[in-house]
Amino acid sequence: MWQNLSLRGRINLLLALLLALGLAVNIARQVAEAGPRVQAEDQSVIRLAREFIEMIVADLNEAPDPDARLSQIARDLNRLRHVSIALRDAGGNPLTPPRTEADDDTSGPPAWFVSLVHPEQTAVNVPVSVHGKPGSLVITSHPNDEIAEIWDAIVTQLEVGSVIALVLFLVMMTVVGRALAPLESLTQTMGELEDGRYDARAVPDGAPELAAICTKLNHLAATLGEAVEDKRRLAERAVSLQDVERKEIARELHDEFGPYLFSLRAHASALAKLADGRAPSADAVRKHGGALLEQINALQQFTRRVLERLRPVGLAELGLGKALESLSRLWRESHPDVNIETTISPALGVTGETADLTIYRVVQEALTNAFRHAGATAINVVIEPAEQPGRDGRCCARVRVSDNGHGMEPGQKLGFGLVGMRERILALGGTLNVASGEGGVTVEALVPTAAA
Repeated sequence: MWQNLSLRGRINLLLALLLALGLAVNIARQVAEAGPRVQAEDQSVIRLAREFIEMIVADLNEAPDPDARLSQIARDLNRLRHVSIALRDAGGNPLTPPRTEADDDTSGPPAWFVSLVHPEQTAVNVPVSVHGKPGSLVITSHPNDEIAEIWDAIVTQLEVGSVIALVLFLVMMTVVGRALAPLESLTQTMGELEDGRYDARAVPDGAPELAAICTKLNHLAATLGEAVEDKRRLAERAVSLQDVERKEIARELHDEFGPYLFSLRAHASALAKLADGRAPSADAVRKHGGALLEQINALQQFTRRVLERLRPVGLAELGLGKALESLSRLWRESHPDVNIETTISPALGVTGETADLTIYRVVQEALTNAFRHAGATAINVVIEPAEQPGRDGRCCARVRVSDNGHGMEPGQKLGFGLVGMRERILALGGTLNVASGEGGVTVEALVPTAAA
């Protein structure tokens, strides 16, 4: 049952239990104190009545009619509130009528309460003597009035305490309800986010803690919306780039590969015709053979360019270091005024084919951005083992490419190249961060490797 209650229900239930417990403890305290209170009152009244009787009967024998005077004293004292006085002879027979209890329309305390507080009456005999004739005045306690007062106080306390507890409960329930109202907005906003509506926002209201949670959730929703939008644009850009790349490859195959094949076929046909002749000319054979070699060399260069676009040439055969040296040499040839330093730590070891290709692409994309947008004069490339493991616990290689350019503009978003590279590294279990400042741009990536 407790597990099925909401947070508001749990708080209200605990509050009700605490209020009920406090009221019960207070009532129990009054009930526990009722017995000693009645007993102390009873003893006090008996003692005062006895001292009073002893004082007024001391000169009883000096009265004109001692018997009448004694009976009058007994009748007068019998009207006291908490005690009754009865005159008895030496044999214990009553000489005065018993005390009659006044009828009370109000109901008294229940029997269980009377038996709990004061189960027995207290009686004290005060001996008296009139002209040598012995007798006694019997003082009997009647704490019913005191018990009734205590019972009325307990009932009043219970009624007033119940009303106060109910009012406090209603007030606290209202306060708790208003304090937890933002939870409904949080739940609704989370449901909308789960359905893919990343423009949903929670109203920062209520307690400061809940308002802070609402603000963080709104920031998370905005971040998720931007990430989803970036993925959508990246996917759209990837599809567009694939189509453009396919069109370019198809155009190059049609414009370059096709004419080369046609030329090869023409020269091969010419050689075949020369072979059918009785005395083929050596110059003609040499001419067509040289043309064939030129066309074959041109095809090889064209094939190398296409393969370079699809995959770095020599990366698998020569290794990551040689491939990066070749990449740096190409950039130095086109930009001789830019200094490029590449450092690969000897402790890096074998990283694996996938990691090598990813590292190469990160360096390639960072160099391309530095030359196109940064206006840098010095670029430093460092590849070393990372001290901390990746998200999945695997060893990583740290790739850091920094330049001394003018950096990125405030609020400038990353290009599709770096965004796509970040998505690729995240899919492998690594990270990619771009930091821009007055000293230039630093691209730092953690790429999971095949090392154990």
